[in-house]
Amino acid sequence: MEKLWYVVNTYSGHEESVKEKLEMRTESMGMQDYIFRVIVPETTEIEVKDGVKKEKVKKMFPGYVLVEMIMSDEAWYIVRNTPGVTGFIGSSGKGAKPTPLLPQEIDRILVNMGMSRMNIEEEMSVGDKVSIVDGPFKGMEVTICTIDL
Repeated sequence: MEKLWYVVNTYSGHEESVKEKLEMRTESMGMQDYIFRVIVPETTEIEVKDGVKKEKVKKMFPGYVLVEMIMSDEAWYIVRNTPGVTGFIGSSGKGAKPTPLLPQEIDRILVNMGMSRMNIEEEMSVGDKVSIVDGPFKGMEVTICTIDL
């Protein structure tokens, strides 16, 4: 069982409250080992109105929240029954588990938000072995010597 990203449908305009409620439920029910991050995908746009520049935060996918989780029956139940949640995207209903986002899909969304799929501080440490997947050293296995954040 691995942690993957899932798309949760919410009532329009309730994305932030669903995020807060889900984070509170995760903590109060001791599900931190199954439900990790809850994100409302947003992007900042610069709008020029009457010659004045203003930064405006816009939701990338109104009515949707992204949840990084390990899909267990209990975690599914907690997310599904959070107030404001209408269901998972990629589920046929009738209690069926949803399909997670593909790594390239979540990477594109997170990069647009200035984030990464991996939490380097928590998931990697000096001495870990990693495989290079792109660039001139592709295919090599190396050991992490230092981490600069």
